[in-house]
Amino acid sequence: MGISSSQIGRAIGNVVQIGLRTVLPPRCGGCGEITDTTHAVCADCWAGLRFITAPQCACCGYPFELDVSANIEAIDQNSDGKILCGNCHQKKPAFDQARAALVYDDHSREYLLRFKHADRTDLTPLLARWMFQAGHDMWGDATLILPVPLHRRRLLSRRYNQSGLLAQRLSRHTGISWDSLVLRRDRNTRSLGGLGPSSRKREVGGAFRIDEARAGRLGLAGANVVLVDDVLTTGATANACASSLKRAGAMHVSVITVARVVR
Repeated sequence: MGISSSQIGRAIGNVVQIGLRTVLPPRCGGCGEITDTTHAVCADCWAGLRFITAPQCACCGYPFELDVSANIEAIDQNSDGKILCGNCHQKKPAFDQARAALVYDDHSREYLLRFKHADRTDLTPLLARWMFQAGHDMWGDATLILPVPLHRRRLLSRRYNQSGLLAQRLSRHTGISWDSLVLRRDRNTRSLGGLGPSSRKREVGGAFRIDEARAGRLGLAGANVVLVDDVLTTGATANACASSLKRAGAMHVSVITVARVVR
């Protein structure tokens, strides 16, 4: 029996993969140590990561540290008794739901700094996989994935939008369409690092707009949107984007991030 071309192709592919793993062995996304598999984390780095799981605020995803029965901030009786944090109980955000994979701390910050500012785009599959798992209850009803956009000047200087890379990867995981152009950042806002909640809100106010022609082609009106960003801090950026999307007709806006600040 002869060898088919597909078998030859697989054999060549295996040889190439072995060669690449020899020259460029897979490394931990945290410390850079060699690991057994690609897009993995070594045991020491894994132990330092704080993944967010239930119980958490039904709206913004803020984690409750103790058992729910002992840690209820508020119960919104208008939302079928869903447990909300104090902030969401007092004033619900413009977005409908937010989830994050990790607590933003010294460990997760290292991943995001490398990914965002050090050209470590190879971390995209690892971070997107964590986001996919954290947002497991979002994907069933979602119809469109959108990244938080960068202003064109910042995009030119950085050369890539980290949220766009994550959105594209999440689209591959879920089969949900994504788009990087319908939501635009028209104003080159300053870095929000170090700013308080009020200053952040003012800085991003009016910074985003919708490309109406593209929105029509994508069917944004009535869509269930998942908004992708790297970190959720005060929610100012997510709120500004969600407000723009809902004014354009989006029915539901969820937010998924790699990490979120927990105070």
